[in-house]
Amino acid sequence: MLEHTLAAPVEAWVKSLRHRLNLPVAIVLPSGQTLALGDFAQPRLAIRVLSWKSLPLLLSPSVDHLATAYVEGELDLEGTLEDIVELGYAFALADNPAPAASYLPGSMRHTRELDRAAIRFHYNVSNRFYAHWLDRDMVYSCAYFAHGTETLEAAQRAKIRHILTKIRLEPDHRLLDIGCGWGALVRVAAREFGARCVGITLSEAQYEHALRRVHEEGLDGQVEIRLQDYRDVTDRFDRITSVGMFEHVGLANLEDYFATLADLLADDGLALNHGITTSAPASDGTAGGGGDFIEKYVFPHGELPHLSLVLRTLQQGGLEPIDVENLRRHYAATLSAWAGRFEAAREAIRQEVDEKTWRIWRLYLAGCAYAFRTDKVAIFQVLCQKAGQDAATLPWSREYMYRGT
Repeated sequence: MLEHTLAAPVEAWVKSLRHRLNLPVAIVLPSGQTLALGDFAQPRLAIRVLSWKSLPLLLSPSVDHLATAYVEGELDLEGTLEDIVELGYAFALADNPAPAASYLPGSMRHTRELDRAAIRFHYNVSNRFYAHWLDRDMVYSCAYFAHGTETLEAAQRAKIRHILTKIRLEPDHRLLDIGCGWGALVRVAAREFGARCVGITLSEAQYEHALRRVHEEGLDGQVEIRLQDYRDVTDRFDRITSVGMFEHVGLANLEDYFATLADLLADDGLALNHGITTSAPASDGTAGGGGDFIEKYVFPHGELPHLSLVLRTLQQGGLEPIDVENLRRHYAATLSAWAGRFEAAREAIRQEVDEKTWRIWRLYLAGCAYAFRTDKVAIFQVLCQKAGQDAATLPWSREYMYRGT
């Protein structure tokens, strides 16, 4: 009965989309009937609906609805990973081109416990899971491709050195790395720059791995790894780095976050914030509900600010932005490399995690690569110092940042 009730309106809806979109996409109904969304001999993407109950998700398409139905096993997406993402976005945004207003200032509470739980949800999948598709040093943030031809490993090493060179790190400087991940940056800072480092994380899995690597490399006297919230740090540091962490802070808390960095920073110190931003000027989400999917399945309580909000709240927190660098192309390349590695290791990964988790991360990595490539999201490194300092503290040019790259 349900089949007869839904088949006719679905056919009419597909016909209207076909005239507007003309995509190489086919929808395969549970009955086996195939409905084409374009005038193509062979579709590049087949959306195979496994249950008539799933059709309402297609009748109100969005990135969130399509991705959710896929990870929940209500439909299959057949095609290359690139076609699934590109054509899936085109189909999902057909009737929903505007940002989904799910990330509004003050919309989420960010207590220590909630933030700790969100970090554990994301990073404690298992170290082995991440090791299948990250580089050897387990660097889980945007790499830096000086020429675009580097391997992922080389680009990640270059990213760390680019950051440490940019902050003018010197021997015996005290460095705080907020959200230190598996510890790659603090190990390079200690080993190659002679700094004394503190790395903090809320993930037990990262903490244990970072501790082990520090010990294996004989850096115990130079590097301290803490399982600690940034709001509980009381030391003073010459340099502060925060790489891929402030997305968890919350829009309403950005001013307090930057004020905390200013309080922890020495008067003549430098801090660098490396983080993802939305391209929506109002900081109100991303097109098509992609953020809603990530909130549910990948990064709970994540909120992306626009660069304008970052700069405003940074200044309100007592810091002066002295250099801003857009790395959007670099993150598109990084995520493409991760997605390729994820696909290459698919059998090993599927033995490590359940089918749902595999589907989530498969879409997440490839979808994020597409989002960075098409300016739906961006990523910026913002170098800053305490506000109100003499202009003599500023370098004459950016030339020093690229030595050795």
